[in-house]
Amino acid sequence: MAMAASEIEALIKTSIPDAEVTIRDLAGDGDHYAARVVSHSFAGLSRIKQHQAVYAALGGRVGGELHALQLETAVPNTETIGD
Repeated sequence: MAMAASEIEALIKTSIPDAEVTIRDLAGDGDHYAARVVSHSFAGLSRIKQHQAVYAALGGRVGGELHALQLETAVPNTETIGD
């Protein structure tokens, strides 16, 4: 069963309220998404810890309801120009 992009965004924002979340459906099938999550709460965390926070927000759905998620995380004002 596919997961809607709006549901992914809502789950992330519930757990990380200040997050700016951008979701893209990579294959048009509702199963393969890319997510960019920008949050001040990521400051001082390693990239692994940032990703773990997002995966925790999704409550174990990655690999199940959400087949694949390409994840990018960032802290505001530390992003690469052109992103």
